[in-house]
Amino acid sequence: MTVLDTQHVTSAPRRRDSSRRRGGRAGYLFVAGYAILLLAFGVFPTVYSLYLSLTNDRGQFTGINQFTKVMGDYRFVPAFTNILFYLVMWLVVLVVLTVLVAVVLRGRMKPGLSAVFRFLYYIPGALAGVASVLVWLFMLDPAVSPVSWVLDAMGKDTFAAVLSPGDLPVIFVLIAFWTGAGGWIVVMYGALNNIPDEVIEAARMDGAGPWKTAWHIQIPMIRQWIAYMTILAFAAGTQLFVEPQLLQTASLGRVSPTWSPNQLAYVFAFQQGDFNGAAAISVFLLVLGVIVAGLLVWRSDMFKLDEK
Repeated sequence: MTVLDTQHVTSAPRRRDSSRRRGGRAGYLFVAGYAILLLAFGVFPTVYSLYLSLTNDRGQFTGINQFTKVMGDYRFVPAFTNILFYLVMWLVVLVVLTVLVAVVLRGRMKPGLSAVFRFLYYIPGALAGVASVLVWLFMLDPAVSPVSWVLDAMGKDTFAAVLSPGDLPVIFVLIAFWTGAGGWIVVMYGALNNIPDEVIEAARMDGAGPWKTAWHIQIPMIRQWIAYMTILAFAAGTQLFVEPQLLQTASLGRVSPTWSPNQLAYVFAFQQGDFNGAAAISVFLLVLGVIVAGLLVWRSDMFKLDEK
């Protein structure tokens, strides 16, 4: 081997090491922006809320007094009961229908037609939350609604009748599904696309029909994505605020201003000036979300690495 060849062999690993270091620095730069925003708008507000929930308005440590205070408020139990009914209905409807629609689009439609439907489902999600609620205000008012005949058939001939307390969870589920399900249908469709065609073909050769294949093969293989969707949908559902707040304003007070825990926290903070109590409510929601997310991650093996 000549001297030139020796220099070339020894310099190649150095170039690779230098390339790896540059790639590592670039990765850190890309992550840095997200990390800064996460610290500023995620970690710091959470820590500050914990601090407020354990102190009074003079900064004195009070232990769990803020939590017992808000739990003793007459509006606390109704607000959390309302959100519980809403979450059960919302999650069941979201999981069942989005997975069902994704399976039909993936296995029972031609690719071109499937793409058209996915686009149509996704369009409502492009609307901001406030805009979508305003659209539904027109849909729910029998005086101007294009489907007033449906409302009349249900005995809902006035806007006040539509907004009866017992029907509010259903209304909020309709709004949430209309605005959010399209994006999740696209995600579930993508997850189904990751299933190898050989697996589906093997199921067909074994005599499994489309629905048996979906139930025994496709859905179990995307359970981690279903758990991921459920976690995010649950977290978003506990934060319900815009929909009941706008309906409360539009109905001239027929909807309770403390229908959801987020509304109750808003009343504590900005109407009663009790930011510590509002922080305690937010911590309740945080703990509830962490518990549910932990259970779903554990049961679905979301972060389990595939064995090779």
